[in-house]
Formats: sequence, structure tokens, C-alpha cells
Amino acid sequence: MIIKGFSTAMYGWHERFRFDRREASWDEIFRECAAAGMNAVEIDPEPELVSLARMYGLSVSGAYIGLNLHEQAIPFEESIMPLARRLAEAGGTDLIINADPKGGWGAALPKTEDEFERQGEHLSRISAAAGEWGLKVSLHNHADEKHNAEGDMRSVIEYASADVGLCVDTGWAHAAGYDPIEWIRTYPERIDAFHLRNQRGRTPTEDLLEGDIDMEKLLQALSDIGYNGWLAFELLHNEENPPVRTMAEDVRRSVEFLKTFIR
Repeated sequence: MIIKGFSTAMYGWHERFRFDRREASWDEIFRECAAAGMNAVEIDPEPELVSLARMYGLSVSGAYIGLNLHEQAIPFEESIMPLARRLAEAGGTDLIINADPKGGWGAALPKTEDEFERQGEHLSRISAAAGEWGLKVSLHNHADEKHNAEGDMRSVIEYASADVGLCVDTGWAHAAGYDPIEWIRTYPERIDAFHLRNQRGRTPTEDLLEGDIDMEKLLQALSDIGYNGWLAFELLHNEENPPVRTMAEDVRRSVEFLKTFIR
């Protein structure tokens, strides 16, 4: 399997700085990402951030945005398209869209089938426009229970155009009661991106080596489908599972672990 490299989402790094009671600065975060073996970062690629990341040898893999895709209107011209333009100009490839929860974070309500269909329609529109810049659009799974997780999947598989992909967040898939490896083998033509995290039940583990998800089998599944994109991390260190190592150490451990299965 040939991949583009290792990247990382930013939420886990900001959470770790908060956990350590350190003031987060992009300079320190990018320095630690580079030291941990990252090749790229997933950010909103404002020019000054892109320049800073490049100072540490980091490219931009993608950008992430959360949207109320179930609603009638989304901020297409004012937010989504400017982000896509910045991402393309920074050399990124993956525009990752999160279907934000109905009712807000911490109080998710069940979406209706019409709302899931609407999500697919919005994703198709975003993908058609972003594709003009050579970007791949993927839906990131974030629901932590079956009804909304299944519906979000149908938003892509049944209701979106064929060019809309999946960004599989392994941790959230497991928390919702799904096997991310099964998703890879069931929808190989849709797998475009990843957020990698391991879990014990609903609790994130410190690195990718430990947890309920068999990462060796996951990488074998990726090899079998010919995956050639980025492997992006989203390790999460917080009070639920207090870490014994730094984020940089755990990312480095995880990178070295994954490399043993990438031929």
C-alpha cells in the first residue's frame, strides 16, 4: 500500500494543550507535529498558517468544516467555497465535511430521512463545486449512536453523487457500535480519507496500538482496496483516559507502529 503520508487533525492537539494547562500556539503545535513524524496537517489553510506549517516541513493534507447539513440552507458562498479555494491554493486535496448534530453538541436529536437525504444533496453540491479545484469531498462520521450514524452513511451511499466520499473516523464509528473495517470492505469505492483513533468501548485510548480496533486488520483492509490517500490521526488525550505520555510521543509510537504494516 502506497499512501500520501501521515497527517493529523488539530482538535486532539488543542485538547492536549488544554489538558496540560498550556497555552496553545500554532508554532508549538506545528513543531510538535513535525517532531512526532507528521508529514502534513489538516487545518483551515489561511496563508499565514500554511507558511508557518511549511517552516516545519509540514504540508496541508486537507481542511475540516462542520455544517448543519440537515438544514435547508448552508453557508455555501460565504464559508464553504472560500475554504475550498484556500485549500486548493495551499495544495491540499481533502475537503472533509462533518454533519453536525441536530439540536447541537451534547443534545443530538434523531434526524429524519428527509434530513438525511438533504445532507446528501448538499454534499453533492459542495463536491461538484470543490471538484473544479481538484478537491475530494468526504463526509466525516461523528454520530455516536446508531440512528444518526446509519443515516449519515446513507447520506453518502444512497443520496449523494458518486464523487462524494467517506472520511472514516475510526473512533466515532466504534463508539456508535460499528466496525470501521467493515465499512472499508463494504464501501471501498467511497473511502477517501481517515481520522484514526483507537477506543476501548466509548473511551479513547492513548495511542493506536492499544484498544478494541485491530489496526493491523484495518491496514490490511486498506491495502486490499488499494487505498492511496493520507492517513490522518485524531488521537484524543483528556480526563476520560489520562495519558502517561505526551501527544508527540503517542503520535510517534503510532506512526512507527503503522509503518510496520505498510509495505
